[in-house]
Amino acid sequence: MTTKLMGQGVKRVEDQRFLRGQGRYVDDVAIGSDTLHAAVLRSPHAHARILDIDVADVLDVEGVHAVYTYDDLTGPMAEPLPLLIPHPALTHGRTQYALAKDEVNYVGEAIAFVVAEDRYVAEDAVSRIRVDYEFLTPVVGVDAARAATALVHEDVPGNVGARLEQSVGDAVTAIANAPHRLELDLTIERSACMPMEGRGTVARWDPDINRLQVWTSTQSSTGVRAAVAVKMGLDLGQVDVITPDVGGGFGVKINHPWPEELLVPLAARALGRTVKFTEDRREHFISSAHERGQVQHIEVGFDDDGRLHGLDVEFWHDHGAFTPYGLIVPIITSTQLLGPYKPQNYRVVFESLYTNTVMVTPYRGAGRPQGCFAMERTMDAIAAYLGKDRADVRALNFIQPDEFPYDQGLIFQDGRELEYDSGDYPASLEKLKELVGWDEFPAFKAEMAAQGRQVGIGLACYVEGTGVGPYEGAHVHVETSGKVKVATGLTTQGQGHATVFAQLVADELGVKFEDVEVVTGDTRRMPYAVGTFASRAAVMSGSAIHLAAKRTREKVLKIAAEALEADENDLEIVDGVVSVKGSPGNSIDLGTVSVLSNPLRYAFDEKSRAATQFSIGDPGKPPVAEDEEPGLEGKDFYSPERATFASGMHAVIVETDPLTAEITILKYAVVHDCGHLINPMIVEGQIHGGVAQGVGGALYERMAYDESGQLLNASFMDFLMPYVTEIPDGIDIDHLETPSPLNPLGIKGAGEAGVIPSAAVFAAAIEDAEGLTITAMPISPSELYTLRQEHS
Repeated sequence: MTTKLMGQGVKRVEDQRFLRGQGRYVDDVAIGSDTLHAAVLRSPHAHARILDIDVADVLDVEGVHAVYTYDDLTGPMAEPLPLLIPHPALTHGRTQYALAKDEVNYVGEAIAFVVAEDRYVAEDAVSRIRVDYEFLTPVVGVDAARAATALVHEDVPGNVGARLEQSVGDAVTAIANAPHRLELDLTIERSACMPMEGRGTVARWDPDINRLQVWTSTQSSTGVRAAVAVKMGLDLGQVDVITPDVGGGFGVKINHPWPEELLVPLAARALGRTVKFTEDRREHFISSAHERGQVQHIEVGFDDDGRLHGLDVEFWHDHGAFTPYGLIVPIITSTQLLGPYKPQNYRVVFESLYTNTVMVTPYRGAGRPQGCFAMERTMDAIAAYLGKDRADVRALNFIQPDEFPYDQGLIFQDGRELEYDSGDYPASLEKLKELVGWDEFPAFKAEMAAQGRQVGIGLACYVEGTGVGPYEGAHVHVETSGKVKVATGLTTQGQGHATVFAQLVADELGVKFEDVEVVTGDTRRMPYAVGTFASRAAVMSGSAIHLAAKRTREKVLKIAAEALEADENDLEIVDGVVSVKGSPGNSIDLGTVSVLSNPLRYAFDEKSRAATQFSIGDPGKPPVAEDEEPGLEGKDFYSPERATFASGMHAVIVETDPLTAEITILKYAVVHDCGHLINPMIVEGQIHGGVAQGVGGALYERMAYDESGQLLNASFMDFLMPYVTEIPDGIDIDHLETPSPLNPLGIKGAGEAGVIPSAAVFAAAIEDAEGLTITAMPISPSELYTLRQEHS
């Protein structure tokens, strides 16, 4: 009997392959003597004019096949890279060229591209290229960008790429008239995704059919396909993009096209050989993308109970040297900052600033960690000012369960209303307090103090917009063997898509889980898709797959009813067999139904004889009905009217060493609401991974630039990441399920939940342990020690 799999913790089908070293990544593609390898000359300077590029010493190097500089690019390839998400407020958007033209604007910008017999020769050739520069003053950090004594781009006044303001009510007046007012100045430093696998691209041109095949480590195979086609003057139908296994994305790989994703196909077509580029770790540090860096100023007005009367937020966002991904990150900060609260009057304004540093694109959380930090530090400050319990102040300001859908009155990152669809924030808070032992903590703190130990507790709440559009699609096909093949266009970077999507199809079609195979990120199988980002895969592709499977089921029942001479409503599908309810002997398996779905003239085997012209069909009707298509398959797309809004709350208990200021995590608790759970085990795995990344972002990881724009810690020797020893041994997790009314499965996204509140929750806990105000994150033991000295 087929067991319903929705909500079950089915083990991931991907894991055996990965754990046994059988994953297939971009660098595993095209291993052979026919493959050429590429290397990139990158700028050693943050800001300089290019006076001359001399490649003469490279041209005679044995094994070098091609050298490209900007002057070798023509047509669309010589134009700037796309500005992927334009916005009216982005009045001075700028994107780089595939190879630098006239000027470099950050250390790591691509200047020349060399293709050779192997990577060693390519790297040696790169080292022979000579570039003459005229040095320009670099702009590094928000303060320098705001001062604007030097400009990143001479045609961008004040280094301001964009200024955007949104408001609800009259925050300024409400704050001025409130019984109490506070101001806060906060800072979040830069960090980066750091996936295990960096970027990589392989391309092969087939001159016989004028077709390009590209393998690339991306979060949007269809986006890369479109960009490559435009830049190379090809039709979409001439370009196939395949995304094999991806060793982590976390946002950095949603940006596209990277210069190498264009230059590799360009070289492959010109040279008639397969060309491969694999990014090394230093390149990833200095030439991919960063995120997080913001400076924030907050003014808040509130009453004696801690109820918000008005909130006024201004922040400055460092978007680096270019803006290919538009204003998505700061827009998310400005809107998701509100979390589960209703401030009554809210005004937010931000400036997105150019600096001579690596560009910014989303990193897991994508602006939400900064917004959560601003809001939760504000709630803690109100509680401290009034001498009230931090949980009580939050509860007082929650949107209540009977107020959904709740319109915050702002425009979200997808251009649609910021309207929360579902949630129960008071219930989540009660679950969290019980999980972490909130009410019992004062006694524990006193007990620890008696032993000379310092402990503190913090909590943080967030709301996450997930499942943004515009759409995703799916194709479900039943083979004549009875196996089911599922294709969806978004890509996979470890989320367990092959498992959760198979669960949905197995449930809807009534087939065995092991008989379902899922393919993602291959434009040959699903040419129309958007990508994997914003915790959208389960909501978007999950819904599309569910709808496509329903279409397939309808066709199964129609064909089977005719074959069994029964009414469709009397049929059931169990373990891949269609039978009449109550009469299991009167049945037909899905493989046979698949055969019957495709009327044949020719028989290729014993099975296919059943579908030939003298075996089936009514001579008075066409073999394929007017409203039908041959084959047992279904295709559908899901396009939501707006995003779904997941939510969660985290709490942490930390201990700070009185002498060394080392920070130790004693307990970590999470309550999360992503609607109905498809696979609770995978959701919890996502939360575990997010918490681990959040620990890194709060206590260890930062991008340290000097005033000349040099990244000082561009290696894993210097860029600190938490080991398993720094992550909590056990993370206590509880779930709340308030289903979304916006999609057929009632689900909301979960991918970024674990990382969003980390900076806020650790700042609160450390502040509670130390009695010092924490306004900047991440915080290291040395910084905590310095804070102690300043306040002693």
